[in-house]
Order: sequence, then structure tokens, then C-alpha cells
Amino acid sequence: MTRWIFVLIVMAVVVQRVFEVRLSNRNVAQILERGGKEESDNALPLVKLLQICWWISMIAEVWWFDRPFIPWLAAVGILGAIAGQVLRYFSMRALGWRWTLPIMTLPSQPLVKNGVYAYLRHPNWLGVVIEIAALPLIHNAYLTAIFFSIANGVLMYKRIQLEEAVLHASVEQAAI
Repeated sequence: MTRWIFVLIVMAVVVQRVFEVRLSNRNVAQILERGGKEESDNALPLVKLLQICWWISMIAEVWWFDRPFIPWLAAVGILGAIAGQVLRYFSMRALGWRWTLPIMTLPSQPLVKNGVYAYLRHPNWLGVVIEIAALPLIHNAYLTAIFFSIANGVLMYKRIQLEEAVLHASVEQAAI
């Protein structure tokens, strides 16, 4: 029974991501209409592949290896997944129509430094890191948690470097 509940939780995250892609696409269109520019796709094809493989891997590990449900580990996983979701939500809320998946710039707009961005430089990425590590633990899919945390860490490192470079160039250009 717990495996089916776990599958439903994973499917809820999949549905959430579909809505996020739609929201991002809508926000990209708004930014472009306001004279913004897409600086980079931010490795989105790799991100999508990683996400899809992560979802499949979680479910496959639980079913194929008959992972037992461990209540204390599930509690840790649920709390971590919720923490990741909360960080991501507050990030999207602070950015509003400026929240996108690709890296976008809009010369007339200053960097967002309110909300969760007053405390963290990359709250959305931190939320993703926590979620990728925690969600599989809800049903003891620890191999998925380990492997995809490492893969995501490598990808995040590259994405954050690129994002920082674009933001730095954008701030310098605005100062000129």
C-alpha cells in the first residue's frame, strides 16, 4: 500500500513540474514582450532528462528492489521534500512574472533582493537540491537519492556559474 502512495506522491510532483513549465513559458513570453532577452536555455534539455530519469528511478528502485517503508526515514524525506517545495514556492513568489526556467535578462529591471532572496542567493536551486535528495527517501529509495543528488550537484554547479555570469554582466551593463 505504501508503494502506491509513494507513486501518487511522485506523480503529484510530475504534475507540478508540468504546471511550472507552463508558468515559465508564460513568463518568458512576458519578458520578451517587455524587451527582455533569453541569455541561455540553462541546460534545460539535461534538466528535463535528469528529472524524468529521477522520477522513473525512484519508482523503479522502490518496486524492483522491494524497498521497505521505514517510517522515520519517510518522515525525514517528507520534511525535506516539503522544505524544498517551500523554498521553491517562495522563490517563485519573490520573482513573480520574472521566474523562468531559461536565464532571461530584462535591462530595465533591477535584481530581485526581496522575499527569500534577501536571505539566499539561489533559493530555487537550494530547494531543488533538497527535494532531489529527500523525495526518494520517503520510500527508502536511497540509491536514487545518492545518484541523482550527485548528478544534480554537477549540473547545478554549471547552471549556477552560468547564471551568476549572466547576472553579473547584466548588472554591469545596467550601470553603464
